[in-house]
Amino acid sequence: MEQISNIKNIHHFLDNLRSRGIYRFTVGDYQSGAGISQLAARKAIRRARERGEVATPYRGFHVIVPPEYRAIGCLPAERFIADLMNHLEESYYVGLLTAASYYGAAHHAPQVFQVVVKKPRPDMVAGKVRITFIARNDLDEMEVGERKTATGVIKVSPPELTAFDLVGYSQRSGGLDNVATVLSELADSLNSGKLRDIAAKAGPIRWSQRLGYLLQLVGAKSKVHGLAAFVEETAPRMTKLDPQQPSKGEKDIRWRVIVNTEVEPDV
Repeated sequence: MEQISNIKNIHHFLDNLRSRGIYRFTVGDYQSGAGISQLAARKAIRRARERGEVATPYRGFHVIVPPEYRAIGCLPAERFIADLMNHLEESYYVGLLTAASYYGAAHHAPQVFQVVVKKPRPDMVAGKVRITFIARNDLDEMEVGERKTATGVIKVSPPELTAFDLVGYSQRSGGLDNVATVLSELADSLNSGKLRDIAAKAGPIRWSQRLGYLLQLVGAKSKVHGLAAFVEETAPRMTKLDPQQPSKGEKDIRWRVIVNTEVEPDV
């Protein structure tokens, strides 16, 4: 960040950043801009945070909180997640329920902002804004898209990868009932060919089996032809629909799935 030599206090500093469309900064940014000691910079930032003008989602990484967001105590996560991940020098994409909501598949508004990263990372909380991280060590092999926000561009999983992630990380997606509900709303955004194209690398074959079964269950039969062909060619073993439950239930031959739980989508 460029030096701002004429700033004498935190108010001027924050106003200057906002005037240029910048909403994040570090202690070093303010210290060099105001020409003060690190201790004085930290104290000024702490006072601004106490007034609700600044939030700190991660130690050393601060964001400006405009008046319209003081009620939630932080800038919305989508407006700073790209800068935060750049600050952490980590690859990422916005995924699961948060990504699904961007495609109009949000039966209930996500309570957390879900981000996929390469290594496990604890949740971050600032005010009422909570960011939760899902680890995917093959993240760099995934093809992701971009979405414009009020402050820039963020990386977001495309609908097809989102569908696989919802199924693969079903416990992070509200359970199978909610996954099925979201898939029913996401179906219009899915491309059967693209589902087939990414099936081999989007996750283990059992993810394709479960995804195909659930899409068929919610009536999205036109979207599963590619997945069905992939499963048939791969000839996998039977897999449990719910990996957390015993292997008891009817067998769906097409998808080679043991239907060991009753899925009830809210549609």
